[in-house]
Amino acid sequence: MKHNTALLLLLACSFSLYAQKSSDKKIKPRNEFIPELMAKMTIDEKISQLVQYTADGTVTGPKTGINYIEEIKKGNVGSILNATSVKYTRELQELNLKNSRLKIPLLFGYDVIHGYKTIFPITLGEAASWDLKAVELSARVAAEEAAAAGVHWTFAPMVDISRDPRWGRVSEGSGEDTYLGSKMAVARVRGFQGNDLMAANTVLACTKHFAAYGAAEAGRDYNTVDMSERVLRETYLPPFKATVDAGVGTFMTSFNEISGVPATGSKFLLRDVLKGEWGFNGFVVTDYTAINELIPHGFAKDSANAGELALRAGVDMDMVGGIFMKNLKKLLQEGKVTEAQINDACRRVLEAKYDLGLFHDPYRYNNEKREKEVIYKKEHLEAALDVAKKSMVLLKNDNNVLPLRKEQKVAFVGPLVNDEWNIIGSWAASGDRYGYAVSVQEGVNKVVTDKGKVTFDKGVEIVDPRRDMMQAALDNARKADVIVAVMGEFENMSGEAASRTSIDLPGIQKEFLAELKKLNKPIVLVLMNGRPLTLNWENENMDAILEAWFPGTMGGDAIAQTLYGMNVPSGKLPMTFPRNVGQVPIYYNHKNTGRPYLGPTDPEQKYKSRYIDVDNSPLFPFGYGLSYTTFSYSNLKLSSKTVNMNGSIKVSVDVANTGNYDAAEVVQLYIQDNVGSVTRPVKELKGFEKVMLKKGEKKTVEFTITPEDLKFYNIDMQFTAEPGDFEVTVGGNSASGLQDKFVLVK
Repeated sequence: MKHNTALLLLLACSFSLYAQKSSDKKIKPRNEFIPELMAKMTIDEKISQLVQYTADGTVTGPKTGINYIEEIKKGNVGSILNATSVKYTRELQELNLKNSRLKIPLLFGYDVIHGYKTIFPITLGEAASWDLKAVELSARVAAEEAAAAGVHWTFAPMVDISRDPRWGRVSEGSGEDTYLGSKMAVARVRGFQGNDLMAANTVLACTKHFAAYGAAEAGRDYNTVDMSERVLRETYLPPFKATVDAGVGTFMTSFNEISGVPATGSKFLLRDVLKGEWGFNGFVVTDYTAINELIPHGFAKDSANAGELALRAGVDMDMVGGIFMKNLKKLLQEGKVTEAQINDACRRVLEAKYDLGLFHDPYRYNNEKREKEVIYKKEHLEAALDVAKKSMVLLKNDNNVLPLRKEQKVAFVGPLVNDEWNIIGSWAASGDRYGYAVSVQEGVNKVVTDKGKVTFDKGVEIVDPRRDMMQAALDNARKADVIVAVMGEFENMSGEAASRTSIDLPGIQKEFLAELKKLNKPIVLVLMNGRPLTLNWENENMDAILEAWFPGTMGGDAIAQTLYGMNVPSGKLPMTFPRNVGQVPIYYNHKNTGRPYLGPTDPEQKYKSRYIDVDNSPLFPFGYGLSYTTFSYSNLKLSSKTVNMNGSIKVSVDVANTGNYDAAEVVQLYIQDNVGSVTRPVKELKGFEKVMLKKGEKKTVEFTITPEDLKFYNIDMQFTAEPGDFEVTVGGNSASGLQDKFVLVK
């Protein structure tokens, strides 16, 4: 934690060095400047501000055939997607200002999800750190590098809650839990936007995908969603609301429909909830061509109808599809949309540009000296290593196989052992997949000076069925004391448009593990992947399993340092790992049924809510993660056994490091509402704290519970806490811990 704080302070100081406010021209306050500007604008100029086209950079959706250069020359663009670098964004801004009658600057957006050049672990991996300062640090470094390269706006954080690991985009989010997801979302907004958007090394954040995209049926990307309003409000909307409260500047609509209405055409979501109920003052952009997609959804009859429905619903900017530019003026003339609706959307976009300081200086993000100094800065690489180490989750460690000892002879095998391409994961922005990314082999070679102690062989590829490399790897493994298999997915097997019906290790990797098992050597499995995998066989046959996710630019160093004990793993799972894909969706905060299954000791086995071929329990539960040391929990205390609607309860527990390594533990607080006017989950995360403990040290960790923590949507859809009995569980994961009870009274 101290290391994170020091890095944050260092980066904050570097932010001020590049503020560039001295060169800004003096203009009026926003509440004067924007109305005066809009009074001068024609309806065509207003509509142009609602239009975003894509440059020729990263492809993030279908081609549209729109020539963005020609559209800029016509003054028909308010924002450009996928244009990066100081040189290129300056060229486009100059072209725009040359052709803009009122000199309104372009807004440059880019998908900076978990780093710009210096790549951090995938977002799911960052969430596994359960370290809010580390996550904020990651977003801050990403913002500084992106801003240095001419980018004004990132399409992150992705705050979708998902309980289905088949959905590839779980890699972009914080997992299955609403409370953890909300905390992570706020940390990312703070990191991207900083304390002052006018500083030239912050970027505008964008909360996505609004809403419930993570609940896509069958885990298939872009698919439909159907749920009750209660589930929507209790589970899926809170992380979005948390970012509004944190001051996020923009929102993005989701591709899915909810209960028959595509999100991009949902007045309920955009106008009633987001802009009305929550008072969101930023602007709403669609996802890539989402307005166009209202037609194949069967919600709009043609492009004009799609544009009408989207604007009326509350969309402010059309990403890439060209629907607003083509149709809004005619729709206005026909009375199908109003000038007030266009004005409101235009105002929101212009205010964002003002807040970024672009009216003060359109080139404030175009400093070539700064770009060279900031990208891959030493402090950024140190931060990436720090966060990657914190993201590692130790799933198994029989007989203390880990950490490895440098005097041991270790055979490193597997398709990802010398990989630089996949290690930085999907949505890696402009990260260099060769050159800067550190492979596991490189990382190990930095740690182990005696090169005779380590060998490196791929053995197999990720999906290629060839077995011609296997024998050489087996020969080296036979001579080793310990085998480390580095395996997983291709980076593009998770992320957008990367849903899978099988979440096993792909290809013949498991077959190779089976051959290694015959050597009767201890085997450590290191995983790189973007989602929970089904690891039943691996858990039964491997001696240790380290979940490394896709750990980013410094991933090889982070893995090597963790394997050799220079870093003690402290990560905890942000998503449940199922025993097999037939259990999906599976998540810890499920509800009981009228016939709940109580486990193998349940005297009634037949007529209960259970499977007949596998236990209901997951392979690895939410919040789970081992360490090289051990922790004990004791002395759980509640300050009172009753609390009223205006009161609070202190919950304290003693946590001791009973092992041989200094290490961090994530202490987790769960609450169950035993009886409600509507059924409640078996438990819900309501607090966590990551504490560092030296070996032999004991600390008291304290949480505060208030009635606000106990609220839910009751039978009348009122958000309230109901009097009754509650159970408290405090421990190291969602499946175990110390318990006590209290009563909420009127």
